[in-house]
Amino acid sequence: QVQLVESGGGLVQPGGSLRLSCTAKGSIARPNVMAWFRQGPGKERELVASIGWDGNTYYVDSVKGRSTISRDSAKSTVYLEMNNLNIDDTAVYYCGARGMVGSHYDYWGQGTQVTVSS
Repeated sequence: QVQLVESGGGLVQPGGSLRLSCTAKGSIARPNVMAWFRQGPGKERELVASIGWDGNTYYVDSVKGRSTISRDSAKSTVYLEMNNLNIDDTAVYYCGARGMVGSHYDYWGQGTQVTVSS
């Protein structure tokens, strides 16, 4: 059984920074792609950033240039660092993981709330 365990959410002031972590526990498929999604109030879930087994990254335009996704050396933990946060970044952030074939994410974390407010 695979579990994705997230941490690092909370209340952040506009212009602030945060770092989210997601650790995969159990027999997750390798190689894999890990990603961060978010769902804001009244919005659909969107892909924020992803990182492949080879380190290739993707960022949605709204976070590009102020966010970094990375993995630890064991490739079982993925991080998302976001800077210069604004109220539009307020959302529940979810970690996802999938195999290398296709685009369907097989595993999901429980979500962590990020609120940007003064």
